[in-house]
Amino acid sequence: MKTNDIKNLDKKYYMNTFGERIPVSFERGKGIKLYADDGSVYTDFLAGIAVSAVGHNHKTLVKAITKQAKSVLHVSNYYYIEQQAKLAEKICNNSCADKVFFANSGAEANEGAIKLAKIYQYKSGHPEKYEIITLVNSFHGRTLATVAATGQEKFQTAFRPLTPGFKYVNINDIEALRDAIDENTCAVMMEMIQGESGVHHVNEKYVKEAYNLCRENDIVFIADEVQTGMGRTGKLFAYEHYGITPDIFTLAKALGGGVPIGAVCAKDNLAQSFAPGDHGSTFGGNPLACAAANAVFEIFKKEDLVNNSAIVGAYLKEKLEILAQNCDKIKEVRGRGLMIGIELEGVSAADIKHKLFDEKYLVGATATTIRLLPPLVITKRDADDFVKVFEKVLGE
Repeated sequence: MKTNDIKNLDKKYYMNTFGERIPVSFERGKGIKLYADDGSVYTDFLAGIAVSAVGHNHKTLVKAITKQAKSVLHVSNYYYIEQQAKLAEKICNNSCADKVFFANSGAEANEGAIKLAKIYQYKSGHPEKYEIITLVNSFHGRTLATVAATGQEKFQTAFRPLTPGFKYVNINDIEALRDAIDENTCAVMMEMIQGESGVHHVNEKYVKEAYNLCRENDIVFIADEVQTGMGRTGKLFAYEHYGITPDIFTLAKALGGGVPIGAVCAKDNLAQSFAPGDHGSTFGGNPLACAAANAVFEIFKKEDLVNNSAIVGAYLKEKLEILAQNCDKIKEVRGRGLMIGIELEGVSAADIKHKLFDEKYLVGATATTIRLLPPLVITKRDADDFVKVFEKVLGE
């Protein structure tokens, strides 16, 4: 089928939750390139919204998925699963976590983190501690609870009354957080860099003070690493930039390299709060998804992708900052590693996204900001090529 045929089928049968899609259909990919059904070749600087960290069609990932598909796809969590146990070990050996629970997505992982924080307080003799504090302009998912956790009204309006038990404070305002904490506060949940609202950093001082407030008041600190985790910011996990060890952190997106998987990662004292029957998942941690994620870890180690993210990310950001000095359409360049936001002024970010598409580049756009989330395999030459095209588009 060609794009127009797919479009007609989609319009007839698919729920329109994504609006008018960009008019292209991809048949295959390789590295940072995607090949459309009309023969056009696109350079992917979005990576499926931070998912395809090892690039497209990586031979190690494909081999692992194919091998697993030929043996067993699913058995349920009633039984021991070798791939699941090995993946849990890898995550714990490379992080501050002692235990892991596997889900199918970032929203599910965040739901699990919220449940774990609440049951920890309940089983610790503090049932009054049920409120979760999150940040304004945060994004934690599309389920009812994670929509309530998300600090953006535009995602919430149609779903009121919201799931109760959430408060919102402004990013980097420690006094607002201190004022919001009371006897009912169960947890503080935050992204180290807010992706969906335009790549906004939580600053180091704020994170450390918030973390200390949690320690002083027996409040659970949850880091949402769904988008920032797995090397995206130049560290394996973004919390490493801040010198803290969250009680719980969540993963998804890049963890499976494109195969859906999420993870709730916790210190042992928190993890013990989940007893048999308190949480579960039919598909979570299935052999196929875990085989894929194990392969992702193998690729990261062999190709040193976390370090590449830091080096090429810093290079790309520097090039964009130099461009910004000579271009009044760029207000600010933000980000860490290969998670970069370019805030524009006097021009529509959506228009620039579409013009870049015409130049065969895939990027994201949020409000006034162009978002760059390329595969972690990109090179400095790839960065140079993008900056040249971006400068041309802005000039037009």
